[in-house]
Amino acid sequence: MLDGPDGCGKSSQARLLMDWLHRQGVATAGFRDPGATVIGEKIREILLSPAHETMTTPTEVLLYMAARVQLWAEHLKPSLEEGKCVVMDRWLSSTCAYQGYAGRFGMDKVIEIAQDALERVWPDLTIILDVDLQTAAQRLKRELDRMERKGDDYHRRVREGFLKLAQDRPGFAVVDARGSVEAVHREIVSLVQKDLAG
Repeated sequence: MLDGPDGCGKSSQARLLMDWLHRQGVATAGFRDPGATVIGEKIREILLSPAHETMTTPTEVLLYMAARVQLWAEHLKPSLEEGKCVVMDRWLSSTCAYQGYAGRFGMDKVIEIAQDALERVWPDLTIILDVDLQTAAQRLKRELDRMERKGDDYHRRVREGFLKLAQDRPGFAVVDARGSVEAVHREIVSLVQKDLAG
């Protein structure tokens, strides 16, 4: 699973990783969170629309979790039961960093809700793509969504949240995502190879 602050390049890296796994002959499925289901995509629209500026952090937490529960039921559980390698673009770590840490809801509270709502909370491997605010801002060359518009202080805390979550937690790795797309991809592949071998 690939995660990290907005502008870290995780969507591009997820596609590259999927392509690499296919070339290795690994049966693979890829999904984005929130999304990938009819319900999840509608929830995604609500969450990211700038029209919903008054949305509270607890509401965000519950909506993200609802989309995740649907994604698990419709796609993730069946894919894993079929023996596929699942590549995720975001997962629970995002809610921990954004709402739990930056939004001050509490990362432990986010994890507790996930444990109550999901059959499986953490992937085998979570790769956090770490990037500073300046680099991230240069990469976001499009109209920003509601979450991306939350300001520098919020996004500084998001980055801190990801790094704090990854500290000493099994199954987590942090990759410096400031380098070239190819260099970051090589590092991700190296981590995935180690995980598949283990």
